Amino acid sequence: MSDTTEEKGSIAAQELRLLVERVERLEEEKSGIADDIKEVFSEMKGRGYDTAIVRKLISIRKKKKGEHEEESMILETYMAALGMI
Repeated sequence: MSDTTEEKGSIAAQELRLLVERVERLEEEKSGIADDIKEVFSEMKGRGYDTAIVRKLISIRKKKKGEHEEESMILETYMAALGMI
């Protein structure tokens, strides 16, 4: 194996190690953020808010304009077809 091939392998290994370590750091940050979110939901629950409804509200706020209305209409149509409303 030539020196340049070994150097490329070494560089690739270093690059891979750096990328893996970066993902690991991000995973740690993600875990910390998830813990923070749990804490906020616990606080909400302690103040009497319905956290399931708040989660639904957050989900709706993430959607594009009009997307929620379309889903609501389809849901209502399906519920009517099943005799639920």
